[in-house]
Amino acid sequence: MHNLRKYDLGAAFTFFILPATPIVSAVTIYGQIPLAQTNTAYAASSTTLAAYNETILTPPTISNPPPTSHYTVNLVRDANTVSGLSIPHVGPSFWGFSIEMSVVSQVLGKNSTHLAPTFLNLMSNLQERAGGILIRIGGNTQEFAVMVDKLDNGRTFGKTVSGSNATTKTPAVLYTRDMFYMAFNISSLVNVKWFFGIPFNDSMNWRLTIAEEAQDILGDNLVALQAGNEPDFYLSFGRRQIKYDPADYNSDVDSLIKVIDANPRIPVKNKLLGPSVATGPWTPEMVWETGFIDRFKDRLYALTVEHYPDNNCAAQFNTGSPAVPPQSVFPAYLNHKDRVVDLVAPYVNSGNLAQQAGKPFIMFETNSASCGGFAGISDTFGAALWAADYGFQMAFANFTHAMMHIGGQNVFYNPFTSPPTNQSSYHQWTVGAVYYSTLILAEAFATTNTSRIIDLQANAGNIYTPSYAIYENDVLDKVALFNYVDDPTGANDLQVTLDLGSATPASVRVKYLAASTVSIKDNMTWAGQTLGNTFEVDGRFRGTLDIHTIPCSPLPGECVIPVKAPGFALAFLDAATSDSADMSGLSQATKTFSTTAWTNIHNTATFNPQEVETSNGHAGPNRGGGHDGRLGTSSFKGSKMTNGSKSVRTSAFPR
Repeated sequence: MHNLRKYDLGAAFTFFILPATPIVSAVTIYGQIPLAQTNTAYAASSTTLAAYNETILTPPTISNPPPTSHYTVNLVRDANTVSGLSIPHVGPSFWGFSIEMSVVSQVLGKNSTHLAPTFLNLMSNLQERAGGILIRIGGNTQEFAVMVDKLDNGRTFGKTVSGSNATTKTPAVLYTRDMFYMAFNISSLVNVKWFFGIPFNDSMNWRLTIAEEAQDILGDNLVALQAGNEPDFYLSFGRRQIKYDPADYNSDVDSLIKVIDANPRIPVKNKLLGPSVATGPWTPEMVWETGFIDRFKDRLYALTVEHYPDNNCAAQFNTGSPAVPPQSVFPAYLNHKDRVVDLVAPYVNSGNLAQQAGKPFIMFETNSASCGGFAGISDTFGAALWAADYGFQMAFANFTHAMMHIGGQNVFYNPFTSPPTNQSSYHQWTVGAVYYSTLILAEAFATTNTSRIIDLQANAGNIYTPSYAIYENDVLDKVALFNYVDDPTGANDLQVTLDLGSATPASVRVKYLAASTVSIKDNMTWAGQTLGNTFEVDGRFRGTLDIHTIPCSPLPGECVIPVKAPGFALAFLDAATSDSADMSGLSQATKTFSTTAWTNIHNTATFNPQEVETSNGHAGPNRGGGHDGRLGTSSFKGSKMTNGSKSVRTSAFPR
C-alpha cells in the first residue's frame, strides 16, 4: 500500500502529478523553514548571514619566478599505452551533495507537496551532463534523529535538544514519514539517488526507523545506509562516554547488523556504508587493521571517509583557540599541492583496498573547511578552481564519488542556498562558486561509464598550472587545464600546446570557467553563461553559450589552448568519441521547473538563541585542519522554533 502514497499524498497534494510515462509534473514552492535566520548564531560581529557574506580578500602575489606560460603537454590517444590511469568512473555525477539533516527544508522544499523548483533545476543541469546525482541526507544531526507522527504547520522537519554534552550541542532532528516521500517525489522528477544515515548515538537501543522507511518508500532510489558518522569523534562529541576505538566501532557495526537481520521491515541487508572516519583521532588504516573490510564487506555497499582540508571553528564559535585569518590560508587553496595532492594522498591506500574488495570508495562529506568554511575563500572563483581540481584529484586516486556538504545560511561554502524566509517573496536563490565545479566534473566524465583520468603533472609539475587527461572508451577524450595565477595584465595567461602527434584533430572545442579574479564572488561564467549572482538564481542559465573552436596544426600535430590568469579550460577533442561532441554543446537542461508560489513577506519564525545547536561541517579538534579547536560538532546552527508563515500555493510546471 505504500506505493499508492507515493502518488496520492492526501488532499493537499493538488499540484504534483506523477503519471507513469512520461513524467509531466507540477510542484509548488513554499517559504523555506527558517533554520538560520539570525546572525547571532555564527558571529556576534557580523550583520550578514555567512551565505551572503561580502568579504573580499586580496589575491595572492604571483610566485617568483612565475610559472612558465608557454609549455607543451605530450599526449597519447590510446589508453592502453598509458600507465597510471584511474579506474573507470561510473555515473552518476562524480560530485554529489551531502545535505545536513537539520537544513533539508531549506534545500529540498517544505515537504513532499512543496518541492523547491530551483533545487530541481540545479539537479536537472547535472543530470543532463552525468545522468544523475547522488545525495546524502545526514551528518552529525542524523545521530539523534527521531521520527514523529506529525509536526505543526505541515512541516516535515523540526529540532529539539539532543542531550549531547559536546561543547556546542548537536540538535535532535524530528522528522515525519514525509521526508521519504519528499525524496521519492524528487527522484520521480530528476534522477536523484539517496543515502540516509542510521542513528548511532545509542548502540544498546538501535532506532532503525530511517532504515525501515527508506527501504519501504524509496525502493531502488535508496543506494545505501550509513553506519556511523565520524566515529573517531564519538568520544570527544559525547556519543560514547568512556573509551571508543576502532575495535569498539567494529562491535557496534556487528551489533547493528544483528538487529537488522532480525528486522523483517529491512529486507535488504547488505547496503551499509562505513566507516566514515573523519581522519581526525583515527586514520582509515586504523580501522582497516581491525579486519573491518573482510569482516563486513558482504554487508557493505561502499567504504567511506569524510574529511575537510581545514577548519574555521575558532572564528565561528569563539572556542578560545586562535582564529585562522582567511587571508593567511587563501594561497593554500590556489595551488595544486597544499589542499589538493596533499589532501588526497593519505587516501590512496584506502582507494586501492576498496578496489581489491570490489567496493566503491566515497568521500562521503567534504568542503573547503569545516565549521562552514572561510569568509572570502569558500564562495569565490578561487574555490571553484580548487573544488574542480580536488574533484579530479580524488577521481585520479580512485575515489568513485565525493559528496559536497551543504549547511544552512550560516555557512560560507554552500554550492547553493535558498533565500531567508522573510525574503523569499522577492529574492531568489544564490549559487556558490563550487556548484560550477560540479558541472565541470559532470561534463568531463559524462555518461559513458568508461571515463578514466590521469594527473598529467605537466609544465614540470608546476603547482599553479595543473592539468588532467580524461579517456573514454580507451581513447583520449578531454583535457582539463588550470591556471591558479591571478594576473589582470595578461602576462601570466597560458598558451598550452597539446602535442597529439599523428592523431591530431582538425580542431578542438574549449569551454572556459571564467572570472576576473580569484577573489570574486559574482559574475562567474561557464562557457559564457551564468546562473546569476546573489539572490538571482532560479537554476537556469543566462546568456549565450560560448564554445571556442580552436584550429590545430596537423604538422607537427599540435593544438594551442589559451587559459586566462586565473581560469580553467576543458578541451573536447572532436575526433575522440561521439560523446565529446555531445558534451561540449551542453547548456541548459532540457527539463526545467518554474514556480509562481509566494510566501508572506514577514518572517514570523522565532527561536531561543541560548539553544543554538550545530550540525555537520562544524567539527571538533583537528577535523582535517590541524588547528586546535576544542569544539563538539560541525556545520550549521539552529534550534527549536515555530513557524507562523502563510503561503499562497500555485502550481509550478516543468518547462
